[in-house]
Amino acid sequence: MNFSFFMPTEVYQGKGCVKAHPEVWKRMGKKAFIVTGQGSAKKNGSQNDVLKALEEANIEYEIFDQIMSNPTIEVVYQGTARMKECKADFVVGIGGGSPMDAAKAIALLFSQDIPEEELFSGNYKDCLPPMVMIPTTAGTGSEVTKAAVLTNDRLQTKTSISTPLIFPTVAFMDAVYMKDLGRKTTIHTAVDALSHSVEGMISKKSTKISDVLAEESIREICSCFAEIGGEKEISIETREKLLYGSMLGGMVIAHTGTTAVHSMGYELTYFKNFDHGYANGILLGEFLKLAEERMPEKAARIFRAMGVKDSDGVKQQMKSLLQWPESLTEEEIQTYTGIAMKAKNITNGQFEMTAEDVAAVYKNI
Repeated sequence: MNFSFFMPTEVYQGKGCVKAHPEVWKRMGKKAFIVTGQGSAKKNGSQNDVLKALEEANIEYEIFDQIMSNPTIEVVYQGTARMKECKADFVVGIGGGSPMDAAKAIALLFSQDIPEEELFSGNYKDCLPPMVMIPTTAGTGSEVTKAAVLTNDRLQTKTSISTPLIFPTVAFMDAVYMKDLGRKTTIHTAVDALSHSVEGMISKKSTKISDVLAEESIREICSCFAEIGGEKEISIETREKLLYGSMLGGMVIAHTGTTAVHSMGYELTYFKNFDHGYANGILLGEFLKLAEERMPEKAARIFRAMGVKDSDGVKQQMKSLLQWPESLTEEEIQTYTGIAMKAKNITNGQFEMTAEDVAAVYKNI
């Protein structure tokens, strides 16, 4: 039995955890560079808690709140310039996957000069500042991954910086910040987390350890679908389960990477402006239909963890949660297929995805 497992991020989960560990903050440095968006971190209380924690630890800070959904290469270079100007010691990312991914990219660029054409090269020096992540959605698991996904206009898709050097130093996870998160965003981010664990089990890099984490993640997330897909207020207990499941999914893809669902979903996000989790969700059933045919034993484990019988059950589960899109045109299918086939993770699965397979999945959704 051959495998490796490396998860260097220090994780704290629970109500009030951001302010409950001053000793952690004090060892990060004397000045923080906070990376976030313009709205949600202020509204949900996460930014205020971070500022209080920093002030109580006598740590100075600078705030860069220009991160948009699906952050661009340009914005992380802008953030890096600001961080260099203020001479911060460490980075704090607050928000969903977009601010956390941007924060990790900024930490990398702050530590060394990397021209844009070499940003995704993987040739980096081991000299990054500490990174603290506070997720305010339960979806990406970015608080425990070695990836930072950015919008790449040159390639008309999203591209990932992937290196163990950008594993965050610390993650604080408090579900209270998600108390007022909208139902649509809650669903889309949960489906994103689900796709991480499902794809992790399909990945050619999967191991016994990653599969155990993935199945636990899938069970936790899918057990919440009845509540988050309903009309009643979503409980904090359910949000904690989603946050836990999302973190596990992040740990999975940190070791396995993603597969064709992400390769194909990026095109739907770039061209159709679909939320990332939503794009993955509408692809998931058709992808698992192929898995059901080509690796039935692994597919059966995924279905059991999801609480469905087969890929048709997955499709119905997704349709109960997501508003289904209109069909894609033949021109769109061919364009997206051409781009998806060039992505690195299209070949990461345990079965081959041909251009015909990819086009068929796009067509059948």
